[in-house]
Amino acid sequence: MEDSKDLRIAVVGGGISGLSAALYCQEHFPDGHGSVSVFEKRERLGGVLNTELRDGFEIEQSADNFITTVPYGLDLCRRLGLESDIVTTTPRNRQTFILWKDRLHKLPDGFMMMAPSKWWPMAVTRLLSPFGKLRAAMEYFIPAKKGDEDESMESFAVRRLGREVFDRLIEPLVSGVYAADMTRLSLLATLPRFREMEKKHGSLIRAMRKNCAEMKKKARQEKKKNGTASQNADTRQSGPRYNLFVTVKGGLGRITSEIEKRLDPQTVYCRTEVTQMARTESGKWSLTWRSLEDGRTESAEFDAVILAGESHNIAKLLGSAQIARPAELLAGIEHTGTVILTAAFRREDIGHPLDGMGAVVPAKEKNPILALSFSSEKYPHRAPEGTVLIRIFSGGSRDPEIVDMPEDEVRDLLLEKMANCLKIQGSPLMTSVSRWPNTMPQFHLGHLERIADLEKEMEAYPTLGVAGNSLTGVGIPHCIHSGEEAARKVLAALEQ
Repeated sequence: MEDSKDLRIAVVGGGISGLSAALYCQEHFPDGHGSVSVFEKRERLGGVLNTELRDGFEIEQSADNFITTVPYGLDLCRRLGLESDIVTTTPRNRQTFILWKDRLHKLPDGFMMMAPSKWWPMAVTRLLSPFGKLRAAMEYFIPAKKGDEDESMESFAVRRLGREVFDRLIEPLVSGVYAADMTRLSLLATLPRFREMEKKHGSLIRAMRKNCAEMKKKARQEKKKNGTASQNADTRQSGPRYNLFVTVKGGLGRITSEIEKRLDPQTVYCRTEVTQMARTESGKWSLTWRSLEDGRTESAEFDAVILAGESHNIAKLLGSAQIARPAELLAGIEHTGTVILTAAFRREDIGHPLDGMGAVVPAKEKNPILALSFSSEKYPHRAPEGTVLIRIFSGGSRDPEIVDMPEDEVRDLLLEKMANCLKIQGSPLMTSVSRWPNTMPQFHLGHLERIADLEKEMEAYPTLGVAGNSLTGVGIPHCIHSGEEAARKVLAALEQ
């Protein structure tokens, strides 16, 4: 192996995936020696993760929390010294609303993304017709599908629970996360546990009931042992399992800021676009980059390169290096864009009690809003007392044109639609619009096979890693893990 003090690694892309890769390299250089350079086209590091602090409000520009069942987000926060500032969602508000016929209806208690754990709330909900309820109840008796082949989210949900439950409950819940076309969204690439539940128990309802019983049993045991029950046993909540989500006080932007503090500022290049990559005769990688400030072009050689970010950007660089098949595979991942409007109001100006985490909107409503997040009801520290902070999500595959609309038109349209369902009387105290064009990967059918092919092809390039939300998951923990895995791969190759 070459003298470790001379090792140079380049990370192209300064979002959370790239920063996680850079930090991992810095923490694990052989003998503690080496340098890592980070290249980012934007003016700052962090990618879509960014927090704006304004007039006592904490405004997240993209994701506003992350799940803890995938451990990499929590692990990174601990390494960065942020563990004491991690906060959980407000327990009393752990429920979701569905907008149906221009009114907000409570999602039935115990309905977790795609299956009910309790039947009575389903039986009395106004979201479903008597036929829809009967069809959902029949899921208990519908045989499990044989075979391991993938199917679309729509196909699976309609087959198990019926068209009405899909249209009014499942489609808006899943769209709120993936902003995707349900007829093309891969079940196995997004929510594979529901297929596993079907295969193991023969029924989603049967699986959820058994899981609920096990959680209650575990809670009784914990209460007997420790005097308190685990929050994971709360089956009164609905929608995503909000008890498993956390954020960082002061904003998720603190995560990327803390990583940046640990990097050498002399090797961080913002407003810089890497335009070419090539393999040298010595087996190293040559990168050429251009400053977006003054147009100056530079080149340098690196022992290893990690390409992080949107798959279409990675594909361009792979193509420039004549790495054809991986470039083709990554270029084939479709993306869509989203818009987030954040608005602050006086609490007294909102007629709805806001006694939940937020609301999702079915495609059948023909509403430009994908979802609402009651941001300061999820995490009260995000707004001063007497005020409320709400985030509106729009765009995705359902309404891609809105990403390119003028900002004032986006603001007026979304505020009007939100005012109707939340009974808002006054004007917002302030607003903030975040646009993220072409940043949301679509995990269509065949995605798992595509990524498996990519991993196999990339074995021929041990000192070249790829990372980002286009690979195995769109959440923050998945992005962190992809960056760390890419770093682990190239470091292992350099140590040989």
